[in-house]
Amino acid sequence: MTVHERYADPAARLGVANDTIALQLAHRSVRRFTDRPVSDDELYAIVAAAQSAATSSNLQAWSVVAVRDRARKARLAELAGGQAFIDQAPLFLVWVADLSRARRLAARAGARLDGADYLESTILGFVDTALAAQNAAVAAESLGLGTVFVGAIRNRPREVAAELGLPDHAVATFGLAVGTPDPTEDAGIKPRLPQDVVLHHEQYSDPAETDRLIEGYDAALEAYNTRHGLTGGWSERVVGRLAGPESLSGRDKLRDELAHLGWPSR
Repeated sequence: MTVHERYADPAARLGVANDTIALQLAHRSVRRFTDRPVSDDELYAIVAAAQSAATSSNLQAWSVVAVRDRARKARLAELAGGQAFIDQAPLFLVWVADLSRARRLAARAGARLDGADYLESTILGFVDTALAAQNAAVAAESLGLGTVFVGAIRNRPREVAAELGLPDHAVATFGLAVGTPDPTEDAGIKPRLPQDVVLHHEQYSDPAETDRLIEGYDAALEAYNTRHGLTGGWSERVVGRLAGPESLSGRDKLRDELAHLGWPSR
């Protein structure tokens, strides 16, 4: 059962299950794809699923750019830290937090849109985009496709915006590589934290109690990493990833970059 792999715990059990939950439990990041293209019909279904996600006040404050051109994918791969699988994937979806439509509506109506300048609207745009993209990932996997999210698309926001021809008040939030998984890729279902670490009932649990469970998770993840030619556990990864501005791959300047792209986030 995939729930065993998800928690690296042979005793893990699901009291209820269905095909949707099974699909979600089996999720893994795919970074090697076959040459089979993603069809227009598949793309249409994926975006329809994305548009079926919840959206704050029905603002639908996102867009997505489907990139298939090999040269453009290569340029985006370089902007995202040289991740070759972006170039290799038959389809790369760039998810865009997009208040440009709302700005144009207000301009045509001669109306104010000052609320779009505040941090709440920035969060709204990013949350709406993430909800849509997660729906898209599940839809793609239900069609037998593989996916991997690419946060490094935020490393160089202005260059990405220029590459994609984004209007003001639209910003690329992350990418999603999509394609048929290469069966020779050495990958598996990566274990997650025990539920008792992340699930709290009524009020936040005593951190001293939940943090004790992380030691076992570190060991489980280190064992997973070792099987797949990687090193280290979870705790050191978290601390290293958030150590300081130098560990953010240029994203320490994101507030200024967002302001330049029309998101002042007051």
